[in-house]
Amino acid sequence: MSGPPAGPPPPHAPHAPHVPHAVVFDTDGVLLDSAVVHAAAWKTAFDAFLAEVRETRGTRGTPVPPDAEGTRATDEAPGARETGEPGTSTAPAPPPAFPPAPAPRPAPPDLSPFDEDADYRRHVDGKSRFDGAEAFLTARGIRLPPGRPDDPPGHDTVWAVAARKEAAFQDALAAAPLAAFPDAAEALAHLHALRIPCAAVSASRHARELLRATGLTPLLATVVDGVDTARLGLPGKPDPALFLHAAGLLGTGPGDSAVVEDALAGVRAGHRGGFRLVVGVDRTPDGRGTAALRAEGADRVVPDLMALVRSVWGEIR
Repeated sequence: MSGPPAGPPPPHAPHAPHVPHAVVFDTDGVLLDSAVVHAAAWKTAFDAFLAEVRETRGTRGTPVPPDAEGTRATDEAPGARETGEPGTSTAPAPPPAFPPAPAPRPAPPDLSPFDEDADYRRHVDGKSRFDGAEAFLTARGIRLPPGRPDDPPGHDTVWAVAARKEAAFQDALAAAPLAAFPDAAEALAHLHALRIPCAAVSASRHARELLRATGLTPLLATVVDGVDTARLGLPGKPDPALFLHAAGLLGTGPGDSAVVEDALAGVRAGHRGGFRLVVGVDRTPDGRGTAALRAEGADRVVPDLMALVRSVWGEIR
């Protein structure tokens, strides 16, 4: 993909050893104001599924109980032995003094509605559709067969639930186009002027087209989205493979690059990947996400991208 040229910073750019020479940005919630749309689409999919499970509880989407049939009785008790005399045998062994406890029953699934803040951040933010759907259902004590990627929207497989989320997201895009955060273009333009190459990454298959629609593509050296991860077989976050691949496309390694993320799984991935600087972005007005981002390995947490640019690369002149 075309974009600003990669390469070493110009003479006026910072050269301190701790300053990253390339930046890998997450897309949703960092560059694009799209996390809230993804969260709403997930709520549509999950709440519809959970409502159906409540109506048909015990027949679909519930944990599979262990075999409760027990041991089949036999005419001869275990341990009985022949005496050697015709027509006689020892008496059955007495029952144990402490009979075995019955197998524990599985806990009932949690069928409360999906929380667009807590559940989104904890289970699905930054992950592919399948991984996010599977993570949330597992956390609620629900098991479904995986199904196939071409399953239509529905409730019978993990892929079907994920497809329902995709349909809801497409409906939201048709109703109102997404916008980039105002600080995103400003920060990318500043880094472009410093010849700091930047990549945008996303687990979403829509990232490339949305970045183009919001006008950010010319400021990026490369984009790696869900189409690329599927084609390359890259594992999803918190595995760092997506970030490491993007850094490689920028011509740098993790030791010379920064990762900028708003998702807990993404911050964890950047930390695991050994990136020089892992930055969490907490756009909440009260900063309630800062502690969690730091706990996952963020070296610093900023409220917006210009705060990051100023603190690492200096004030704009």
